[in-house]
Parts: sequence; structure tokens; C-alpha cells
Amino acid sequence: MTDLRPDLAIIAQHVARDSHILDIGCGDGQLMAALRDDRGCDARGLELLPGNVAAAVARGLSVIQGDADVDLADYPDQSFDYAILSQTLQTAHAPDAVLDQLLRIGRRAFVSFPNFAHWRVRLSLMWGGRMPVTRQLPERWYDTPNIHHVTIDDFRAFLKERSVTVEAAWFLSGDKRTGAAAANLLAEHAVFLLRR
Repeated sequence: MTDLRPDLAIIAQHVARDSHILDIGCGDGQLMAALRDDRGCDARGLELLPGNVAAAVARGLSVIQGDADVDLADYPDQSFDYAILSQTLQTAHAPDAVLDQLLRIGRRAFVSFPNFAHWRVRLSLMWGGRMPVTRQLPERWYDTPNIHHVTIDDFRAFLKERSVTVEAAWFLSGDKRTGAAAANLLAEHAVFLLRR
């Protein structure tokens, strides 16, 4: 699992063996393959882009093409041990509805996202007056899929308003974990494990 992106590696380390997984926005299925091969999980995926669906299916994974904004309503309540949404929340048209569906479908949910309040992002806006381009946010303002700019503190407040329980949270600066203290300023990326 060392080849996984850092946020995916955290998720993979904390998924219980032999779990039933739905990975929403699964990309080419890299996390699903690791969970299947290393943890014995039954992993299913939902992915918007046809090329990614084809790549995941070529890995022998069960992935269908679909849109998190509309297709999650078709899944029964509590049908998965874990529902995973990695680097997808900020691209959803209705992230609040997607999160509600995530927590309905899965007994637990992993959510990871880039932190738009990281100090480099703030400096880029303050000193350069331009939307930042960083390793975590590599696209320019006009070609980014990120339509909702969420911060760690925004997400924590969102969860509190909805009485969602945070079982665990991890914060990343580069490829290394950083502490929860001042995470909104110092972490480039966040991973949350949630339940109702």
C-alpha cells in the first residue's frame, strides 16, 4: 500500500479487513485494488469519468459510471461498512447532500479533501492576488474541478451543525502527517472518519 497517495494510504490502513466498501469518485481504482488485495475487502466503485471506469474495470474491479450528485440515492441504507469520498467533496455540486447520502449508505464514511486555508494558499491570495497553484491544488482557476473551496474549520463546523460524529481525523502537510493543532493553517490535506 506504499504506492498509494498519502490520504488513500491513511484510509487503507484504517479500513477493517474483509469489509464491504463503496468508493465514490474512485478514479482508476487504485485504493479499491489495494483494499481488495491487501485487506480482503469487497470493494465497489462509482466514477464519473469513462476513462477511469475503464481503467478500474481493467484491474478486475467492480466499478460503474455514475455521478455522486445524483446516483447515490439508488443505494440502500447501511449497505456498506465504509463509504469513501476522497478528493471528491469539493467537486460535488451539492456537497451537503452527497455527505448525507454517504452517511446513509455507509455505516462509517471516510472523507478526504484539500484544505483551502493552508498557509501557502493564503499567501498566494494575499501577496500575489491570484488563485493558488500548489501540489494539492495543481489546476488553475479556470480548469479546476474544485467548485467548493472548503477548509478544515469549515468542515468541522459543517459536521457539528449536522451532529455527525468524528471518529478520527488525520492531517497532512506534504506527504507527512501533522498534528491537529493549527491544522486549518498548517495542513494541506485532511482525512476524516465519520459516522452518524
